[in-house]
Amino acid sequence: MNTIAASTSDAQWVLTLSCVDGPGIVHAISGAVVAAGGNIAESQQFASADTGRFFMRLQVEAVAQPDTFEDRFTGALAPVTERYHMSWRLDQVGRPVRTLILASTATHCVNDLLYRQRGAQLPIEVPLILSNHETVRDIAEFYDVPFEHRAIANPDDRDAFEARVLEAVEQHDIELVVLARYMQILSPGLCEALEGRAINIHHSFLPGFKGANPYKQAHQRGVKLIGATAHFVTTDLDEGPIIEQDVTRVDHSYSPRELVQLGQDEEARVLRRAVGWFAENRILADGARTIIFR
Repeated sequence: MNTIAASTSDAQWVLTLSCVDGPGIVHAISGAVVAAGGNIAESQQFASADTGRFFMRLQVEAVAQPDTFEDRFTGALAPVTERYHMSWRLDQVGRPVRTLILASTATHCVNDLLYRQRGAQLPIEVPLILSNHETVRDIAEFYDVPFEHRAIANPDDRDAFEARVLEAVEQHDIELVVLARYMQILSPGLCEALEGRAINIHHSFLPGFKGANPYKQAHQRGVKLIGATAHFVTTDLDEGPIIEQDVTRVDHSYSPRELVQLGQDEEARVLRRAVGWFAENRILADGARTIIFR
C-alpha cells in the first residue's frame, strides 16, 4: 500500500516503508532524499529475522524549495519503491491525525486524550465522540468537541451504532478510531473495515480476570502488578497486534478502589502513547506484531 497524506505547509516530512530485506535499500533511499534536495533529520530501521522484512522510518527536512518537495521526493522515490516492491507512506511531521473517539461510561481515557490534544501534546484532531452512554458528554462539551449519544440495548441498536461509526469515518475523513474504554464488542464486519486504524485499550488482567469487576478479583487474588495494554482491533477479541503495554507494582495494602485508580492511570498513559505513535507514523505492521520506532 502506497499512500501520501494530505499536505500542510511544514518543511519536515516522515517516510515509513517496508519491503523484503536485501542489500542496498538504505543507500537507495538516502540517494532519493539527496536527489530531492532533502536532509535526513532522523532515521530508524529494523530487519525482522522472523519475517525477512525490512522496516524504516525517516524524518526528512526539505532544505530547498519546501513547497515543491513532496513532488520531487515522490518522483525520486518511485524507482526505488518499484525496485524493492515497497509499501510506503509519506506524511508531514506534526500533521494532526483525524481521530474518532468511541466511549462508554469511563471518562479517564477520553479526558486525557482531549486534554493532550488541547495542549498540543498529541497530534490529533477529534471532530466527533460517539458513545453508547451520556457519561462523557460534559467532558466533550468542556473541550468543545461534538458529541453523539446512541444507546445500545439490543443487537439492532448495535448495528445502528456501528453503521453510524462507518458513516462518521467517511463523513469526517477519519484516519484513526480510538476505543477509549468503549465497552461493546465490535462486529467482525466493523473490525475488518477498520483494520489497522482502530486502537483499543484494556486492563492487564485479561484473560485471567474477566467480567465487570476485574480489580476486585485481582485484589482477592493478591496481584502484585497491574497495568494496561493498547492494541489494534481485530476480529479476535483483545488479541490484536500489541502496540504498548505498561505495569505498576502494588502490594497487599492497596484497596480495590486504589487498584482501580492506578489501573486507570496506566490505561490513560498507555493509550496516549499508542495514539501518539500512530499519529507520528511510528507503528509498522510485521505480521501479527508491531514494529515501534520510538
